[in-house]
Amino acid sequence: MTVWDDLVGQERVSEQLAAAARDADAQVTTGTPPPEASKMTHAWLFTGPPGAGRNQAARAFAAALQCVSPDRALGGIPGCGFCDGCHTSLIGTHADVTSVAAVGSQILADDMRDTVRKSFTSPATGRWQIILVEDAERLNEKSANAVLKAVEEPAPRTVWLLCAPSIEDVLPTIRSRCRHLNLSTPSVEAVADMLVRREGVEPAAAMAAARATQGHVDRARRLATDPAARERRAAVLKLPLRVEDVGGCLRAAQELVDAAADDAKQLAEEMDGKETEELKAAMGASQGGRMPRGTAGVMKDLEDRQKRRRTRTQRDSLDLALTDLTAFYRDVLALQLGSRVAIANADAEDALERLARGSSPETTLRRIEAIGACREALDRNVAPLLAVEAMTMALRAG
Repeated sequence: MTVWDDLVGQERVSEQLAAAARDADAQVTTGTPPPEASKMTHAWLFTGPPGAGRNQAARAFAAALQCVSPDRALGGIPGCGFCDGCHTSLIGTHADVTSVAAVGSQILADDMRDTVRKSFTSPATGRWQIILVEDAERLNEKSANAVLKAVEEPAPRTVWLLCAPSIEDVLPTIRSRCRHLNLSTPSVEAVADMLVRREGVEPAAAMAAARATQGHVDRARRLATDPAARERRAAVLKLPLRVEDVGGCLRAAQELVDAAADDAKQLAEEMDGKETEELKAAMGASQGGRMPRGTAGVMKDLEDRQKRRRTRTQRDSLDLALTDLTAFYRDVLALQLGSRVAIANADAEDALERLARGSSPETTLRRIEAIGACREALDRNVAPLLAVEAMTMALRAG
């Protein structure tokens, strides 16, 4: 199993990255500068819709660049998926593969400072120094300028891998220095096949999960393997039938926000305590947990990052629910217009038909717009409960 096997429905991108990895391997092996015709370059920009696998593609490429498989001497291509270089790169523990993701709504300059500094150093143990920025669209002005300086004049063995939804989400000065790869949404059939082969999901359940998520690989995997995810989705799909009165609107909004808050709390319980204890140990805290003098500011910075992460997790969970809700009303509109497009939410067909008969296509379009307005409000940091209550009231009004 090579590192490219996780890129569902992205054969063209896999071929380009594999060719670049081969040229990179030759460059490191011979110690000569890359020829002008080389497929390898120092900065890459991966774009594509949610679920297409931008981060997976970048991480697979990082693994191929760090591959140390002995089979290459016999003609094997980089990216075996089994060697230490591949394995540690894929699971995120390779010393020379640094990942940066937004903790809150933005990647701050403070979050990038050490990473940019590291990008100018030689690899410690691997073949390349690789910086993977998972949310390049969340770079603010200062952090983006720091990245620009590093991309303009990189160290000889440093590679930047930037991931963003679209090329317009990245500063023109940065994207002009990157080789651009655009990933497409994989087909429902490709995602279902992956779930059967890689996760052991029954074919019918795999197809249902792939169709419900419309080719979003990570969400399809979670929906097919996690009963809690299926329960949350089922609760969201019942919301359109619960907004027939004002009380129902307010209760539905509160439950939606509470569910997102529970998700954030669960993640915080898993990560915050571990991070806090690791930092205390690193700062030389005493046995009873008392921190040395002068370290209060470091603990405060950690608490601020954890708070930003909880806020983002809650809003990401809400956004996922709103995505499911949008797909529901899109199915309603398809039924109203007699479209032959496959219904994504076939398991809620009764509710779809009921709403399709009881409203007009114009009403359904207004409801889809209300969901979009809620997502925009959340992006502007409107209080989640206020934004969701406004949406449920608009869904009732039609």
